[in-house]
Amino acid sequence: MGKRGPKPKSKVVIKWSADFAYGIGLIVSDGCLSKDGRHITFVSKDKEQINNFMKAFKINVFVGLTFSGYNGMSAYRVQFSDIPFYTFLLSLGITPAKSKTIGRVLIPEQYLFDFIRGVFDGDGTVYSYWDKRWKSSFMFYISFISASDTFIQWLRMIIENGTGSTGHIKKDGKGSTFQLTYAKKDSIKIINKMYQNKKRISLSRKSLKIKRILGIVGKSIGHIDK
Repeated sequence: MGKRGPKPKSKVVIKWSADFAYGIGLIVSDGCLSKDGRHITFVSKDKEQINNFMKAFKINVFVGLTFSGYNGMSAYRVQFSDIPFYTFLLSLGITPAKSKTIGRVLIPEQYLFDFIRGVFDGDGTVYSYWDKRWKSSFMFYISFISASDTFIQWLRMIIENGTGSTGHIKKDGKGSTFQLTYAKKDSIKIINKMYQNKKRISLSRKSLKIKRILGIVGKSIGHIDK
């Protein structure tokens, strides 16, 4: 019987940390596992998001461009082969064709809100407005979007466990995605959890938008009054 070859080495050091959990959140939102059992792909229109992805996993790989056949828009794309990391992602509950099938993701409890921040930077949004019906009424919301009802329900559950906030889930007009939304008071609780350490990785255009919004209501990331 011939000798087995050496085990494939991982480009990604598989070790939980705040940055690593954030990167897993990015994969859940904007990543893809190829069906070949070895390649991980990450696509974003935002170059900083690409850099954050590589920083989270401490890798340096080629960044290319891809074009959408639907709208002709370009986006940045990284793809690398890593069988051990691919296998690890499968063990967490992340699979090929995950968009509509993903459910619970196995994240250590102490890193859940770092993971959620990654999901938010990938598939989340924050918006605000002045409600003209009420004097000096400034409203703002944060939301998470997913094509998987199971995942969005699980996300709602872990956020509620961590903050007491329940949120509201609704389908889009076509029923193809689900949106989990939180209003002002609950948003502040979640933001404080996601950004409790200012040195951790985040997408600056979203964190700066949140800072501007919180400035209007007299709050600041990482130092939010209860």
